[in-house]
Amino acid sequence: MTTYGYARVSTKEQNVSRQLDALFAFPLEERDIYVDYYSGASFSRPTYQRLLRLMAEGDVLVVTSIDRLGRNYKEILEQWQDLTRVRGVDIVVLDMPLLDTRASDRDLTGTLIADIVLQLLSYVAQVERENIRQRQAEGIAAARARGMRFGRPPIARPEAYRGIRQRVSRGELTHVRAAQELGVSRSTFEKWLREDRGV
Repeated sequence: MTTYGYARVSTKEQNVSRQLDALFAFPLEERDIYVDYYSGASFSRPTYQRLLRLMAEGDVLVVTSIDRLGRNYKEILEQWQDLTRVRGVDIVVLDMPLLDTRASDRDLTGTLIADIVLQLLSYVAQVERENIRQRQAEGIAAARARGMRFGRPPIARPEAYRGIRQRVSRGELTHVRAAQELGVSRSTFEKWLREDRGV
């Protein structure tokens, strides 16, 4: 039987130290702790998938909180069922003692309460993820309203654009040929045409 720790943050810029400190205090050895710098939206994370291949019946997986395991309500529940009921792996969630499947003396009521807590925490993890995305969208919209631009800067129209546009309107040039002569993509040329028409 091996006890593994799993920690996750969404990007390399985020600090994983607090999770590692809690896992070391469990106690766990560094060699048994796996870290992902990856979004919690899905379980297709490289380190987590490697850990799944290692774990066998009787092993224990320790996480600091349920949202470190994931942030997708349905997938957290499916993963929990797969680990505990299919693979025979026990799970310990450090900040929620009720979510410790090692408790062999748990009665039916205790199991029911644990299942309810798991569903509630999984739901909260997903809602928080959706709130983060909503706040990001609102922040981008507010920045755009203040005139901030995102993405690549617009390509300036070359001097030859006006003459080529007139040749296109007379049917002398196709859009593809016009774009080639201007040294831009067809989509850029057509975007300019739409802007000129106010579309």
